[in-house]
Amino acid sequence: MAALSRADRLDRLPFTPIHRRLLLVAGAGWAMDAMDVGLISFVMAALAKQWGLDAPTVAWIGAVGFIGMALGASLGGSVADRRGRRTVFAGTLLIYGVATGAAAFSWSVASLLVFRFLIGFGLGAELPVASTLVSEFSPARIRGRIVVLLEAFWAVGWILAAVIGTYVIPTSENGWRWAFALGALPALYSGVVRRALPESVRFLESQGRSAEAEEVVRRFESAAGVSAPAEPSPSIAANPARRVGLGELWRGTLARRTLALWLVWFGINFAYYGAFIWLPTLLMERGFSLVRSFEFTLIITLAQLPGYAVSAYLIEKWGRRPTLATFLAGSALAALLFAGAESRDAILVAGCLLSFFNLGAWGAVYAATPEVYPTEVRATGAGWAAGFGRIASILAPLAVPKLMSAGGSWAVFGTFAGFFGVAIVGALMLPEWRGRQLDEAAPAT
Repeated sequence: MAALSRADRLDRLPFTPIHRRLLLVAGAGWAMDAMDVGLISFVMAALAKQWGLDAPTVAWIGAVGFIGMALGASLGGSVADRRGRRTVFAGTLLIYGVATGAAAFSWSVASLLVFRFLIGFGLGAELPVASTLVSEFSPARIRGRIVVLLEAFWAVGWILAAVIGTYVIPTSENGWRWAFALGALPALYSGVVRRALPESVRFLESQGRSAEAEEVVRRFESAAGVSAPAEPSPSIAANPARRVGLGELWRGTLARRTLALWLVWFGINFAYYGAFIWLPTLLMERGFSLVRSFEFTLIITLAQLPGYAVSAYLIEKWGRRPTLATFLAGSALAALLFAGAESRDAILVAGCLLSFFNLGAWGAVYAATPEVYPTEVRATGAGWAAGFGRIASILAPLAVPKLMSAGGSWAVFGTFAGFFGVAIVGALMLPEWRGRQLDEAAPAT
């Protein structure tokens, strides 16, 4: 009988305390990311009123962070495939944590834009790398569910942002500065990440670091009470000097997967960030006070949690592709309902539905993305998909004022529904990876 590979040995394990620690440590970083992104929607609304900013200027405050995210996501994935997932994860937490703290001292719109760009750069590089790291350690039969649970920490962070936005920002003229100061916590947390998280076994093997990979696998086996083999698993061929880039993603069978992912990421980014970055401001446009718009945003944000929970359940029952397509379709319908909502209750219901379906779709996106690429280009592929999607998140905040002027809520949320449709097309093109090893040959689509 052939010796099990290290990937096989990881896939045979149950969910261990080390898996739980990996999920919680990475998830805490993920939540702080979301808190930072969520805070800017509240800061935009507050500064528009406090500094007397016009809509285009407010839009640029929202968009510039996504320019940094696009660049960070594209570069961060490539660096993670060469230097390691854990190293990039910890480093990017430090970058955007320090930049967020510095943003509290912004003295002008220009200085705030610079800090927002740096925040976005760190954040954009961190997210796809964290999901790749967690995916590579998760047993195949529950991998999708674990990655969706990781993404669920986004809701926790966004809820924290909504709480800070509702109860800290409106209290004084410096409330938004205190919000940024609280967002600097990731700078302190980066040291915890560096010490607590193991490096990816698949990455270590790809770099020829077999002894380190074997040590990590045995640690997981010990936590599960599973006997390690008497002899280490055979080493795999490695090419540590190999450089991977964008061109690798558009060759052979990877081209279709890359196209599908880019469509999904572009569509969901445009609709999500266009809606949620502007949500407090759009509620104020409908006649709600600053405080009331923040309270409504907090309620709508709470609907993210059940969306993630349902997605986590369905991702291993239905599979990645049907779960993603279903939640995207629900998001499109909810966007149209929000466009036509006029009463307070109708706005809340439509907003909660949009939050439920949109964030459930995000969970499925993060579960599916790293699975479709082999180890040597996995973080690169995930990073470039996220980076391309961030182009949409740049365009969306800039487009909202023009869409509002052109056709009001129907133009805004009707456009979002259309971009959810684009994402559905991409989702249906993806291969289904439920229950398969990460580097297994692609199933027929």
